[in-house]
Amino acid sequence: MSDSRADGGADAGWAALAALTRREWMRFARQPSRVVAAVGTPALLWVFLASGFGSGVAGAAGGYGAHLVPGMVGLTVVFSSIFGAISLIEDRNTGFLQGVLASPAPRWSVVGSKVVGGASIAVLQGAILLPAAALVGATPGVAGFAAALGALACLSLVVLGLSLGLAWRVNSVSGFHGVMNLVLMPMWLLSGSFFPVAGAAPWLRGVMLANPLTWPTEALRASLGGGDGGASLTWALAVVAALASVAFASWIIGRGRPG
Repeated sequence: MSDSRADGGADAGWAALAALTRREWMRFARQPSRVVAAVGTPALLWVFLASGFGSGVAGAAGGYGAHLVPGMVGLTVVFSSIFGAISLIEDRNTGFLQGVLASPAPRWSVVGSKVVGGASIAVLQGAILLPAAALVGATPGVAGFAAALGALACLSLVVLGLSLGLAWRVNSVSGFHGVMNLVLMPMWLLSGSFFPVAGAAPWLRGVMLANPLTWPTEALRASLGGGDGGASLTWALAVVAALASVAFASWIIGRGRPG
C-alpha cells in the first residue's frame, strides 16, 4: 500500500509540475512586454557601451564590444529569471499559490515548475541575442552555440534559485525590487560582464571569483570563443553554482510558509 501511495504521490507531483510549467509559458505568451524589457535593455546597453568605450578596456580580448556580448546576453537571462521569481509573489498575492500548496501536489512541484518554466523561458530569450556574437567576429559554430545554451541554463538556474528563495520571504513586488537592486544587480555587475576578472584590483578579483554568476558568464564567454582553453574548471564551477542555487530555493521553500 505504501508503495502505491508513493507512486500516486509522485505521479501527482509530476502532473502538477507539468501543469504549472505550462502555466508559466502561457503567462509569458500573454506578456510580450517581458520580451521587450528583457531583450531590449541589454541590446541598447551593448550598443551604447561598446560604442562609447570601444577597445579602451584593458584585458578585454577582441575589444570591449566582444567582451560585452556574454554580459549583455547574461543580463537578458537575469532579467527574465527575475520576472520568473516575481511571478511567485504575484501568485501568492492573487491566492493561487495558497491553492496549490493546499492541494495534494507536493511542494517540490511548485519549485520545479518555477525552475523549469523560468529557466526555459530565460534561455529562449537569451538565445535571441546570441547571434550578436557574429557581429564582433566570433565564430563559435554549432557546438559553441550549443555550449552557450548550456551556459545560459546554468546562469538562469543560479539567478532563479536565489530569486525564488528571496521572493519566498518577501511579501511584495516592490520589496523584491529592493532586494534585486541590493543583491542581484551587484552580483551581475561583478560577474565579469562589464570588465575582465583578470583586470580587476586584487581585492575585487577575489569578490568576483566568489560570485556564483561569474562562472556561468565565463562559461558563456568560453563557448563563444572569448575564454581561455582550460574551461573545464569554469564549467564545473558553473554547474555547481547552478545546483547549489536550486538547492537553496528548495530548502527555503520547503522549510516553511511564504513571507
